Amino acid sequence: MSLKIYNTLTRKKEEFKPLDPDHVKMYVCGPTVYNYAHVGNARPVVVFDLLARLLRHDYPRLTYARNITDIDDKIIAAAQETGEDISAITEKYTRIYEEDMGALNAELPDERPKATQYIPQMIHMVETLIEKGHAYEADGHVLFNVPSMENYGELSNRTLDELIAGARVEVASYKKDPTDFVLWKPSTPDQPGWDSPWGRGRPGWHLECSCMIEDVLGETIDIHGGGLDLIFPHHENEIAQSRCAHGGAPLANYWMHNGYLTVEGEKMSKSLGNFITVHELLEEGVKGEAIRMALLSAHYRQPLDFSRSGIEQAKKQLDRWYRLTEGVEASDADIPEEFLEALRDDLNTPKAIAVLNALAKEEKASALKAAANLFGLLLDPDWFKVEVAEGAISDEDIQKLIEERAEAKKNKDFGRADGIRDELAAEGVILKDGPDGTTWERQ
Repeated sequence: MSLKIYNTLTRKKEEFKPLDPDHVKMYVCGPTVYNYAHVGNARPVVVFDLLARLLRHDYPRLTYARNITDIDDKIIAAAQETGEDISAITEKYTRIYEEDMGALNAELPDERPKATQYIPQMIHMVETLIEKGHAYEADGHVLFNVPSMENYGELSNRTLDELIAGARVEVASYKKDPTDFVLWKPSTPDQPGWDSPWGRGRPGWHLECSCMIEDVLGETIDIHGGGLDLIFPHHENEIAQSRCAHGGAPLANYWMHNGYLTVEGEKMSKSLGNFITVHELLEEGVKGEAIRMALLSAHYRQPLDFSRSGIEQAKKQLDRWYRLTEGVEASDADIPEEFLEALRDDLNTPKAIAVLNALAKEEKASALKAAANLFGLLLDPDWFKVEVAEGAISDEDIQKLIEERAEAKKNKDFGRADGIRDELAAEGVILKDGPDGTTWERQ
C-alpha cells in the first residue's frame, strides 16, 4: 500500500507522489522561541516526526526542515519585559524546546534554519515581489498586494470578500486593500532592525518560511505541515509570496494540518489554569514517551483532548509493552504490514495503536518492538529506572532479597517469602511474579 495523505489544498485524500522518489522534501513550521512550549505546540512536532519516520522507512532519502522564529514582536516584548538580550532569550528557549521535544522522542529535523540568518534572502524576495507588481512600499512598510494574485484564499477556501468580512486583517491607512499583509516593517531605535532599500526595519512573520523553503529545499517541495491554526493567514500568505515570486510555481504539492488540542475538554488558557507546558510535565517526572503516546492517540486531523488521566493510561500501556519486549531483538523486517498500512493511510494512529495492542495480546514481542520503534516508542532503556533517594535500598540489596525470597518459596517457607515482599513494599519496591520469574520496580 502506498502512502495516502489528506491534502488541505484539495480537501481530499490523495496518493503521495513525490517530485523525486529518491529524495522527499518536507517543511514544518516551527516555534517562536520566547517561552516554554505548551502541549498544543508539541502535537505537530510528534505528528510530523512520525511522518518523517515513515517517509524514511519507505523512501531512500528525506530532507526534513523546521524553522526557528527568532525575530518576532512577542520576542521583542519578552526582552523589554525581562530586560534580557533578545539573542539570550531565543538561544535559551531554542535549546529548551529542542531538549523537551527530544524527550518526546522527536528527532531533530535535518535542517533548522533561523529567521535572523535569512534577512538577505527576505529582502531579495521583497524586491522581486515589488518588481513583479505584487508588492508596494507605503509609509516605511512594504505590503503584499493581495488582489494582484489570482486564487488567493485557495488554501483556506475563502473568497476575498469573505476574508475582508471575517479574517484577522490589520486596518491601516497605508494599505491599498484591507487584505494586504506586511512583508517588511520599520523598526524604532529600541527595536532590532536591518538595513534595507526601505529603511531600517524587520521582516513580517510570513516572509521567513517562504525564503527558508526556497533556500534550503527549493522552490517547490513535497509536503508542508503545521497546525490547523496556521492555514490562515500564515500558510495562505506563504503561498502568495512564493507563488508570485516564482512565476506561479507551487510552494508545496501536499499541505497537512493537525487538529486543535483541548485540555480536559476546555480550550487551553492561562486564565483557566489549564495551560500545560511540556517542560513542567517532564519536570514533574512524567515520561516523555507517555506524552508522545497521548498526543498520537487521536487521528492527527481530529481534535485531541489532552488529560493527565490520558497520560497515565498511556504510561500503563507502555509499561506492559516494555515488560513484554524486555531483552527482545527486533528490526524493520519484523514490522507487520498491517501496521504499515495503518500509518500509510493518512497516519491513522488509532488503527496503528490497535495493531500494537493486538501484537501485545498475542505476545508477538519482536513485531511489537519493531512497530513501536517506528512509532517512536519503546526506545528508553531506562524506562523502569527511577531516581533513587539518598538512603534508599540499593538495586543490589533488592536483588539479594528477591533471591532469598525465591529460596524461601522453594523451601515452602511462605511466611519469610511474604515478609520479604512486605519489607520491600515498605521501601517502595513492588514485586511482580510472572512465568519468567520475579521483576520489580520502585514506586
